[in-house]
Amino acid sequence: MTPLSRRVGRPAVTVVLLATVTFLIAPVALTIVASFAREWTGVFPSGFVTFRNWQQVLGLADTIGSQRSMGWDPLFTLPVNGGVTVLAPSELFFSVGLALGGVLINLVVGVPIAYAVARYEFRGREWVSAVSVLPLVPGVVLGVAFLRAYPTLSGTSFGLIVGYSLLKVPFMVMAVRSEFESMPLRQLEESARALGASWPRTFLTVIVPNARSGIVSGAIICWTLAAAEFNFSYIVWAKGTQPLALFLQRHISNSTFTKAAAAVSMFFCIVVAITLLLQAVGTRGFDTRGS
Repeated sequence: MTPLSRRVGRPAVTVVLLATVTFLIAPVALTIVASFAREWTGVFPSGFVTFRNWQQVLGLADTIGSQRSMGWDPLFTLPVNGGVTVLAPSELFFSVGLALGGVLINLVVGVPIAYAVARYEFRGREWVSAVSVLPLVPGVVLGVAFLRAYPTLSGTSFGLIVGYSLLKVPFMVMAVRSEFESMPLRQLEESARALGASWPRTFLTVIVPNARSGIVSGAIICWTLAAAEFNFSYIVWAKGTQPLALFLQRHISNSTFTKAAAAVSMFFCIVVAITLLLQAVGTRGFDTRGS
């Protein structure tokens, strides 16, 4: 006879897992559904299906005042029919670029720090480990400190990139360090060096590719959190094209719920797209076969 724990335990675990996943996904699914509704005055949205909310959020329909939607700027001109100007959503491209710039700095700085802490024993190792996660503070705290420490960078695009990288580098260090600590680093290095590989080649073609899971995970976490960083953006940014976090705040605070749902749904779509892109680029970039 099958033990009672097996007959009851497995179905119980399955039910708990399904309930947890449903609980986590339900708000996202309901928000996406509400973005295609005309209104939401009762328990559930009504008046399906309309694309008006998405058109307003994307700047394809007229809006006024504080409900101003995403701006579109000329990207390039095609030599067709006397010249056709191709427009691009400026706030979307601006925010994606800022967050990716922060991720690039996180990769250049965070991966070597994680490797050094995981691989070597040296004086002050604990201090390096502590300092690497020191920026793990609320964005409002770092924003105020950033204004005083780097006044010339405040209100600039580069200042936002640097700030995002400072705020999110602890996530990169922790994700990659845990991956390095699970690897036999010494054995991998000694094997590669014994075959004639230099230390830089060993690090870039042996160590880093073996840690790709942690690096890709850290990059995805850093980008997602940077793109939605509101407190730091609100304090540091001055004027001009707004980061995506301020764009979302504007719609959530000053729009109907269905329009706010469209803005949030757009952010969900961007997160999914960038996540898939980072995974694809990370997997292909770390594939050293044939090299």
